[in-house]
Amino acid sequence: MTFKGVEINLPEPLAEVERAFDRYETALVTNDIAVLDELFHISTHTLRYGAGEQHYGYEAIAAFRASRPAINLGRTVTRRVVTTYGRDFATTNIEYSRPAHPGIGRQSQSWVRFPEGWRIVAAHVSNIG
Repeated sequence: MTFKGVEINLPEPLAEVERAFDRYETALVTNDIAVLDELFHISTHTLRYGAGEQHYGYEAIAAFRASRPAINLGRTVTRRVVTTYGRDFATTNIEYSRPAHPGIGRQSQSWVRFPEGWRIVAAHVSNIG
């Protein structure tokens, strides 16, 4: 599909982002900090808004990951939308539930392809209910 000259969901970049996102999700629920750190772009411009906190810059995000308790991390993804725009930009959005927490969680990420691979440049986590 093309929208205003931008090719959306080309098969190759879409598959690459799907794989990168799967790595992120596995690392998140298993608390694999090395992979989580790897998948965020190393920059002062990278940001992550959490459910109760905000982190500006890669260093702040990495510090949060290193200090986060590794308990009750499991979750079930109930809806997932991955979209690529051209060959070098993508968004991932999920809804999820956690047995230890009521309500619906939401996560959105913006990914950019860099020479070292796909990296998250912005992320946002929130809860409903």
